[in-house]
Amino acid sequence: MSILPLALRAAAAGPDSMEEKQLKALVSSGERPTIIAVDFDGTLCENRWPDFGPENRTLLDVLLLLQRLGVLLVLWTCRECEDLEAALDWCSQRGICFEAVNDNCRCITELFGWNSRKVHADEYWDDRAVAICCGAPSRSEQEES
Repeated sequence: MSILPLALRAAAAGPDSMEEKQLKALVSSGERPTIIAVDFDGTLCENRWPDFGPENRTLLDVLLLLQRLGVLLVLWTCRECEDLEAALDWCSQRGICFEAVNDNCRCITELFGWNSRKVHADEYWDDRAVAICCGAPSRSEQEES
C-alpha cells in the first residue's frame, strides 16, 4: 500500500493530528529510513520543460511533512546540468532537501556494499508511473470470473 494517501490526509489534517501520528508510525516502522524517489517535471510542478510550470503545492506540503518525519527524499529526474541545478534551486526555495539526486541514498549503498545504477526507493512518485502488481490475476483470469 502506498504511503501517499495517508500522507495527503496527514498534510491536510495538520500537525499532531491522528493522521500524522499514523503516518509517522508507518514511515518509521522499518529497519532503515523510508525512501521516496520523486520526479520533478509533471510531479513537483506542471510539466513545461525546460521551464517550470505552476508548483504542485499539495505534493510539496506532503514532502515537507515526510521530510520532517525522517523520510529520505531522492530527486529522480531526467534533468541534468543547468536544468538540474535550476530544479534543485527551485526545490530548495520551497524547503525541499534531497538525500540524493538520481542516485542512491548513502544508507542503501552502505546496506548493499555497492551503488547500483537503479535508484532504490520504497516508493517512486512520477506523473508517468504505471503500477505493475506481481501475483495479480491476468486479464484473461479476470474475464473468466
